[in-house]
Amino acid sequence: MLGHPASGPITGPNCGASKGLERGVVPAGGESLAVALGANLGDPSATLVAVRPLLEALVHPLASETARCLWSPLFRTAPVGGPPDQPAYLNAVLLLGPLGAHPDPLPLLEALQDLERRFGRVRRERWGPRLLDLDLLWCGGQVLQGDPLELPHPRLAGRAFVLAPLAAIDPALVPPLPDQLPLGCGARLAALLAQGQELPPVRLPPRTGWPE
Repeated sequence: MLGHPASGPITGPNCGASKGLERGVVPAGGESLAVALGANLGDPSATLVAVRPLLEALVHPLASETARCLWSPLFRTAPVGGPPDQPAYLNAVLLLGPLGAHPDPLPLLEALQDLERRFGRVRRERWGPRLLDLDLLWCGGQVLQGDPLELPHPRLAGRAFVLAPLAAIDPALVPPLPDQLPLGCGARLAALLAQGQELPPVRLPPRTGWPE
């Protein structure tokens, strides 16, 4: 794994954590982009803290003048799918919006995968353990199907490790999903956990490099 660069927030007028923000500043799903972060190998906490400012710098050119970078808290989550006996994951989500235009998501996907490689990610097996995972959940209202990218992410609505961080930013946030149901992430998370197929994600307290 590559050495971690110095952490800390990117300075700028519109970067900030989610705590204390009024709901009115949370961009609607179709006006924003969202990136999910996860790691369960090496030192997941150090990895997510280190990649946070790099990810902010990556997405900032896509933002409008009034956009905000909203970060979820960190969550500890149980693995879903993949080989048995994996370590627990740390997960989080970045929400950015409103967007300044309609960015091309394919170059963004390539940039996210490049960040993964910089932190030592090697793709071997589906849903296997990983040093860093960065998933583009949605990019405005764009819809893509097929390789190398599907938007919105096809498993977004069925993953507690994604819905819990999104709901922590704003439980009323409605993701731009093809089902077009006006359900916020909080309601979707509650319905998913009620099925009893996933353990509830555990919200972690703030730490150095990951404020709320």
